[in-house]
Amino acid sequence: MSLSRVALLALLATASTSAIAGSYQPVDNGVVVTPDAGAAKRVRVVAYGDDSFRVTAMPTGDFSDVPESLVVNARPAGNPQVTQSKGYVTLKLPGASAVVSLTNGQVRFLDRTGKPVLAESERRPFRPRDVEGKAWFTVSQQFNPGTDEGFYGLGQHQNGQMNYNGEDVELAQHNMAIAVPYVVSTRGYGLLWDNNGITRFGNPRPYEFVGKDLKVTSDGKPGWKAEYFLGKARAAQRQEEIIDYQYIEDQAKWPANAKATTRASADSGQNTAGVATQEQQVIWTGDVTADVTGEHRFQVYGSSYFKVYADGKLVMDHWRQNWNPWYHNLKLPMTAGKPVKMRIEWTPNAGYLAFLHNNPLPAKDRHSLWMTSDTGKAVDYYFVGGGTIDTAIAGYRKLTGKATLLPVWAYGFWQSRQRYDTQEDLLGVLREYRKREIPIDNIVQDWFYWPQDQWGSHQFDPKRFPDPKGMVDEIHALDARVMISVWPKFYPNTENAKELDKKGWLYHGNLEMKNLDWVGPGYLNTDYDAYSPGARKMYFDQINRELVSKGFDAWWLDATEPDIHSNLSIEKRIKTMGPTAIGPAEPLFNSYPLVHVDGVAEGLREARPGVRPFILTRSGFGGLQRASAAIWSGDVAARWDNLREQISAGVNVSMSGLPNWTHDIGGFAVEDRYTNKDPAHLAEWRELNLRWFQFGAFSPLFRSHGETPFREIYLIADKDPAMQASMIWYDKLRYRLLPYIYTTAADTWFKDGSIMRGLVQDFGADRKVWNIDDQYMFGPAFLVAPVTDFKARSRKVYLPAGSGWYDFNSGTFHAGGQEIDAAAPHERMPLFVRAGSIVPTGPAIQHTSEEPDGPIVLHVFTGADGSYSLYEDDGTSEGYRKDAFARVPIEWNQATHTLTIGKREGTYPGMPEKRALSARFYDKATRQPIDFTENGKYSIVYDGNPVTISMR
Repeated sequence: MSLSRVALLALLATASTSAIAGSYQPVDNGVVVTPDAGAAKRVRVVAYGDDSFRVTAMPTGDFSDVPESLVVNARPAGNPQVTQSKGYVTLKLPGASAVVSLTNGQVRFLDRTGKPVLAESERRPFRPRDVEGKAWFTVSQQFNPGTDEGFYGLGQHQNGQMNYNGEDVELAQHNMAIAVPYVVSTRGYGLLWDNNGITRFGNPRPYEFVGKDLKVTSDGKPGWKAEYFLGKARAAQRQEEIIDYQYIEDQAKWPANAKATTRASADSGQNTAGVATQEQQVIWTGDVTADVTGEHRFQVYGSSYFKVYADGKLVMDHWRQNWNPWYHNLKLPMTAGKPVKMRIEWTPNAGYLAFLHNNPLPAKDRHSLWMTSDTGKAVDYYFVGGGTIDTAIAGYRKLTGKATLLPVWAYGFWQSRQRYDTQEDLLGVLREYRKREIPIDNIVQDWFYWPQDQWGSHQFDPKRFPDPKGMVDEIHALDARVMISVWPKFYPNTENAKELDKKGWLYHGNLEMKNLDWVGPGYLNTDYDAYSPGARKMYFDQINRELVSKGFDAWWLDATEPDIHSNLSIEKRIKTMGPTAIGPAEPLFNSYPLVHVDGVAEGLREARPGVRPFILTRSGFGGLQRASAAIWSGDVAARWDNLREQISAGVNVSMSGLPNWTHDIGGFAVEDRYTNKDPAHLAEWRELNLRWFQFGAFSPLFRSHGETPFREIYLIADKDPAMQASMIWYDKLRYRLLPYIYTTAADTWFKDGSIMRGLVQDFGADRKVWNIDDQYMFGPAFLVAPVTDFKARSRKVYLPAGSGWYDFNSGTFHAGGQEIDAAAPHERMPLFVRAGSIVPTGPAIQHTSEEPDGPIVLHVFTGADGSYSLYEDDGTSEGYRKDAFARVPIEWNQATHTLTIGKREGTYPGMPEKRALSARFYDKATRQPIDFTENGKYSIVYDGNPVTISMR
């Protein structure tokens, strides 16, 4: 009997390497290496296209132990050229190569020119873990120790970090954190760490309580001196080893004499221990001594007001709503044996606080790409080549799915509130926008439209919403769309919950813990098991019966982390999340939003064939871009520092491959000084919202949402004409820019592009942009520099080298490669346009379906050659997937000063055959602010045939 080709090659390969440590065996699209030494027993390297590889390093020899990927839906592809030499086996693809050591199984990657770009360090031991009686491992892999490259991506995080080289980031789903285990590098590659569990980028060691790994003393005694105050009186004092009020269960540690009375929280939509009705304060003081010299990393996990002082200097000052604590990073240089006097002041208001620390890492480890997951069956990752950050993002989407195009109305203005109590409240707001002629496309019905004890019924309370179908119909008659909030949460008494539970598709952990939510007297509740295909179908069928059938347009999937019960420890969160249909909850910790949203998107496409779905979800994961979904940054606080943190959060989630992102304009949760409309703080509240609104107009999705005070433009800017005028100006500007914005959105599908872009994507050769965390590109043309300081009327803006820049507000030209003091009057945000840009704008409209054949003005910012491909389709169907769209190529020739509008390519139903086009030219010699009106001097009626306009 003859040997198969693969078997014969395997025999030859084994024979050819018998004198060398280790061996390799060819497999389809790659090889399996059995190294002589190292932590991995076997290492498989498989090609995925022309420049990508999957690497799977096993602690055992059985690859069948590795679960099928939830993130990657591509299959192995490509036939690498396999060669062996001097103890290594090399797999060569047209765009990249992988080199595997036969001695220890370590892998390194070369770009298309043969230049090394990524290399594994020595593989760490696999540490066995018992997870619900099954064998798992803690898995870790370091790459490129001592590197100076820039790292970006990793999802959405709220610490103002842009370049992650040297940083620590925990990937664990939370209200405000979105875990996406994909990182891109300035070297032009990406790395997808295919693990669904909690993962750490950077230091593999979890942070520990200060006092466990650092020596803390106070007044000569071990531990922190903790003083508890009620009013101005000290109610209790004691020594505490650590500061740990991190989770709900930790509230039991509170000294009995210092307990304040509390009342139930207002229905903020979150679990809470209540709100204190007595003034409280806790002060911890201690001398903190390290035994290692270097830069120490601290984290405060906190809510309410807290401050940290080090040797008398204020080094942290934050507020966060008491029910939604999160991590805040702090770096302190410390000398071994030399104490640092630390003081932490906290106003608890029934909030949460913990103080954590990690020791310095050696420089080569600190500056490396290092991924560590608590649970895994293997080290399993994908190397994505390409040569640039953009091509690495494109390669990621080849592995995980293309970014779908959202309907055009999704890119208009969204008005939302926490929450509209009645259908008349909601309709009244939309009517007022139309009456005042303030552009709007979308209105949102947030949670709790159902009867109080019927969460998960998807039914409306008839007393407050007597005619939901009629409500939807009136919204449509007003040329708007409506989004409805739908959670994966159920009260067990609902018929929907019973239907799911009968099939075993409800989690029981939260019910067994008897955790009550925050509604009324509090109700038992849980989530459904989205890992079961049957449960996903039943969940959508229930929505379809009650909501899709009423004509709702968009779907707000809230608390998709899943947030079954807030402020539980990780261990208790895991108990609420499983077991799932495909295994224990812990190894799947981060992946729930992907399977949940995927299921709803699939259901919408089946229920409404041909209609483009739109989903907004609070959490996401790798691959979410394929699910017709946008994400938002969670229940962030109405604070200036939170506003700034949204910039790097949005840019990095975009560089994680998820292009459609938004945030609550103004911040969701509000301090009492704003809620109570304290006159002393009213000016700051309004300015914060105005600056946030300006930023929102240049975000992928433009959406106002939050708790009281209400955010409707005509309410929040009442009696402030300048603020109202500015907000309306930016709202109208958004609609003027829709041809540009919609083309940029379309390019996320057709060209694997991004809407919100890191400066490093376009100007990576300019090292000064790598760490800028408060500027970004909005599409290819606009450089956006939001104002994030109260009363600032100017700000520093760095204009990247390699381009000239026009001030959008004044028309002034600036050379690139310099920092300028940019004017930032109250009514305007610094905004610049790249020389060589062609920016199409449309007519003044009230909604996206108005004037589909309206005139287009092409704004040409001269100084460099430019090109543009204007995109149009019907805006709502799935026809774009089947070539039902049109493109108009446009070229600016700087040498001849001519603008060529090329032959229209493609068609779609309802396409205007003719359209008025005009051009406006901006040059460095004249200061010309933007003008949206049609320009009679350079105007044509475009009928799809080529035409040239000369500026001379």
